[in-house]
Amino acid sequence: MRYFQRRRINKTVRAFGNPAFRDDDPMTGVANLFDIGLVFIVGLLMTIFSAYRLQDLFDQKSEMTIMKQQNSGEMEIIIKKGTKIKATKVTREAAKGMGNRLGVAYRLEDGSMVYVPDEKE
Repeated sequence: MRYFQRRRINKTVRAFGNPAFRDDDPMTGVANLFDIGLVFIVGLLMTIFSAYRLQDLFDQKSEMTIMKQQNSGEMEIIIKKGTKIKATKVTREAAKGMGNRLGVAYRLEDGSMVYVPDEKE
């Protein structure tokens, strides 16, 4: 075992000319761990985008609308048209106003919803 250690030291002395140079620094692997972490994060983001079918966010010609509702009941509408993305928060004050009743929506026991339009007067 000592023979191999001496041989490695002699090679480093010849290569770098510095007998104090040794590759026993425990921090040399940190750079590799950082690179592996970056690859893992990119892979995770790609997996999330494909799982939620959000590849259209990267397409310049696509149009999509996403509605989000928070626990407080506040809704947010995100509209993407081409390369422009617009987010609008909708509150009860912003949504109220004059209008006509169109019908009634019922939620059935199985969770599905049925819309019944009002008859014209």
